[in-house]
Amino acid sequence: MPNLTGPHWRKSSHSDHAGECVELADLGMSVTIRDSKDPEGPHLTCDRATFSAFVEKLRNGTCS
Repeated sequence: MPNLTGPHWRKSSHSDHAGECVELADLGMSVTIRDSKDPEGPHLTCDRATFSAFVEKLRNGTCS
């Protein structure tokens, strides 16, 4: 049975073992991002298209 109490947070398999990473949650039409060291802190939420464009820029090395 799925957990319906909140977003399902996940961390990249490429993340640092010391916890130096971000976590993502898929909210359907948007994605939310948080600092894994501060899960109760602020979250950044953006629509899926914006997040996809951001990830693509990271992959291409064109994010400044």
